[in-house]
Amino acid sequence: MIQRIQTVWLLLAALTAAGVFFTDLFRAQIIEDTVAVTKNIDATGEFVLLLVAIPMVLLPLVAIFMFRNRKKQRGMVWIGFLVTVGFIALSLMIISNYKNDPAIRITSGSYHIGSVLPVVSLFFLILAIRGINRDEKLVRSLDRLR
Repeated sequence: MIQRIQTVWLLLAALTAAGVFFTDLFRAQIIEDTVAVTKNIDATGEFVLLLVAIPMVLLPLVAIFMFRNRKKQRGMVWIGFLVTVGFIALSLMIISNYKNDPAIRITSGSYHIGSVLPVVSLFFLILAIRGINRDEKLVRSLDRLR
């Protein structure tokens, strides 16, 4: 059928989601035995985050090739949206648990670019859904003209 701008948005969503594999989510300075040590939290270091990050990248890529069935494509994008929201919630929970651990003395901590990339991916998924809906409207209007 029609495959247009949503391909670009889905590809950008997959690329930004894949960025969490290469960047840190959170970086903290902790004190271990009177020595300052840097601890990084990333998607590859936490097994649960890794399990959620893989479908977060793959779902938009699979949705690109479902252009012939816009209803399935839209459903796949919504599932990707929910998985991305789950990744954000899970990463915030893991970081919060790490920051509140009484056994670890954190002197300073900061969020890094990896924590922003899933939010950008959500933005691209929303734009892809809008593109799919526009194509659906266009096809319906063309069917009325026939």
